[in-house]
Amino acid sequence: MTRNAEVARVLKEIGLLLEFEGKEPFKVKAYQRAVRSIAALGEDVAVLAERRELTSIAGIGKGLAEVITSYLETGHVAVLDELRTRVPIRIMELDAIPGVGIKTIKLVYERLGVTNLDSLEKAANENKLSQLPGLGAKTQEQIIEGIQVARGGLSRTLLADALSIASDVEKQLRRLPVVRQFVIAGSMRRRKETIGDIDILVEATDSKLVMDTFVTLKEVSSISAHGETKSSVRLSGGIQVDLRVLPADSFGAGLQYFTGSIDHNVKLRAIAQKKGHRLNEYGLFRGEEKIAGKDESGIYRSLGMDTIPPELREDWGEIEAAQNGTLPTLIELKDIRGDLHSHTDQSDGKNTIDEMLDAAQAKRYEYYCVSDHTQSLTIANGMDEDRLLRRIDEIDELNASGRWKMKILKGAEVDILSDGSLDIKDEVLSQLDIVTASIHSRMKDDRKTMTERVCRALESKYVHILGHPTGRMLLKRTEFEIDLEAVFESAKKNNIVMELNAHPERLDLNASNLRAATKVGLRIAVNTDAHWTTELDHMQFGVYQARRGWLSRDDVINTYPLKKMMSTIRK
Repeated sequence: MTRNAEVARVLKEIGLLLEFEGKEPFKVKAYQRAVRSIAALGEDVAVLAERRELTSIAGIGKGLAEVITSYLETGHVAVLDELRTRVPIRIMELDAIPGVGIKTIKLVYERLGVTNLDSLEKAANENKLSQLPGLGAKTQEQIIEGIQVARGGLSRTLLADALSIASDVEKQLRRLPVVRQFVIAGSMRRRKETIGDIDILVEATDSKLVMDTFVTLKEVSSISAHGETKSSVRLSGGIQVDLRVLPADSFGAGLQYFTGSIDHNVKLRAIAQKKGHRLNEYGLFRGEEKIAGKDESGIYRSLGMDTIPPELREDWGEIEAAQNGTLPTLIELKDIRGDLHSHTDQSDGKNTIDEMLDAAQAKRYEYYCVSDHTQSLTIANGMDEDRLLRRIDEIDELNASGRWKMKILKGAEVDILSDGSLDIKDEVLSQLDIVTASIHSRMKDDRKTMTERVCRALESKYVHILGHPTGRMLLKRTEFEIDLEAVFESAKKNNIVMELNAHPERLDLNASNLRAATKVGLRIAVNTDAHWTTELDHMQFGVYQARRGWLSRDDVINTYPLKKMMSTIRK
């Protein structure tokens, strides 16, 4: 597996501790940039370290390369050990609380002796936080809620990271000639946004060899079970991996059973019982006779229904649809014709416009929209009207050059201000092909204020897409308070497309909100929000989420040919 997430976490902790100590801002920013660079790498940082090419990574100089190498080789970094000694707090725990930054962490440590989630929760429950300067009762309440989010996040892994881990385990076990089938099951196969543990199913001619190899992988930090048909380990990154070896004639039944969800399986077993059958992980039985079990489709077919895609198996109506023959034909990655939300180094992206266009063309897109941030987001070097007009001229020249076969669309991610107005004048917005309006400030506005603010922005005749509509960051920040039903009504009235932001930390909208949006007739744009060329690959996670939301190709505007897509969003 790549060790990128693991290394990024170490660098982030060093940066947070340096910031806590009040070290020079340039040092803190260097670590912050390094975290972003490592997290966005398209290859394993450990492989680059072996080739002594760490300094080829943006923002990684000789000193940071030595820090990374030390960690990869020994599992320790001297500077981190020293910082942990000087700053005796669990800073990564506290930083995981949505809305809590270094300033607050330092305040509660110095005034109340808070060092971890438990001591912070105790102080909050005793009403001590509200007495501190700059906090108050409302902030205390938000911190209490955020602590629960942080606790959940500490035991969860982003789908993207878990898939990378599982892929590496697969590569190593598939080297064994005895392995006939290898499938990832559980919530990962259902493409849930975050993963608690990894379930792997294998068919093999020598189960003992598979298990002995599995528990001795170099990434294994502890073994909780080791048998001939089931083993369980914890990897160095902290995630648990369970491996089962199943016989060929039961593999389909086992795959169906261990894919879940629990609610889906309970209903499926009830249907089997009504037919006088018995369904378990070994097969579908009529009395003692096994009538299905070798493959999943046989299980569903024998129960009188179409095979249900794993992403839909949540007991959200998929079984009834399968019985009635009304399951949707779900969107696939190959259906995507373009990306309508991306950034360059002209705002907070890391690659030039040429580099982003080259990467998009490599995906054989028919169209691609460049949509950098606008002026109110100063932290992202947002563009003002003059810069945006120059960008419009630049894209006209790029299209005329003939270098790229796809259509380059002129766009911007425009900020929705506190009163619902936009931070770019209409006369400039009118010259853009795609305008995405997003919230980047005042995310703690109350439900009524936020809803009215967004709905007013959607009334602009120049807005086409509402970007990352709920503002959440998985395992980091909860959704802001907003009445999505009212937003959807406003979007429908104003011909606004809802974005499904494909970044693995966002996946915003969630599956249930996607279904709600399409039920009222809204269209969806699956966009990467890419800030690096490698982040264009995040489109796959958006498609996974779209499938969980029951979306077909027709629901997603960037599966349309260019002419149809543009006519669909036209005001």
